[in-house]
Amino acid sequence: MPKPKRILILGPESTGKSTLAEDLAKHFGEPWVPEFAREYLEKLGRPYEFEDLAEIGKGQVFQEDQLAQKATQFLFCDTDLRVIHIWSEHKYGKTDPWVLEEIQRRTYDLILLTDTDLPWEPDPLREHPDPEMRQYFFKKYLELAEKSGFPFLIVTGNRENRLKTALEEIENLMI
Repeated sequence: MPKPKRILILGPESTGKSTLAEDLAKHFGEPWVPEFAREYLEKLGRPYEFEDLAEIGKGQVFQEDQLAQKATQFLFCDTDLRVIHIWSEHKYGKTDPWVLEEIQRRTYDLILLTDTDLPWEPDPLREHPDPEMRQYFFKKYLELAEKSGFPFLIVTGNRENRLKTALEEIENLMI
């Protein structure tokens, strides 16, 4: 049986990554990998530290690999280690070597980069509502998407438009 195509949804906070991952998974009847950081941080009971970021990354990778075994055609990943890398560099000025090695090792068939054109939705786990910071992070993710060597597409607009654009691009993968 061929391996499922892995679709990475990448972007700054509050740009619709989880919604898009879930919508795509429902459309195709395939699994999606939720953001492990949310689960980890909700249980942590203290502010996260540098060492927590590698643990979050390991949890994300584990979930992704487990759910890939249940996927037949596609696996939709709501984030990956690139997010850990960007946050780590921004907050601590460094990234755990394991995270960097895993980024190089893991492959995706498509990156859907979510733009900052959706309104900010407050959430206790989100840190940067400022529009300039959202754009700063978007540029960082765009740089990583460009350097990844994987095909990528920026998705914009409302929920329906993002889904429509993503579906069109995924249909191209199937040809």
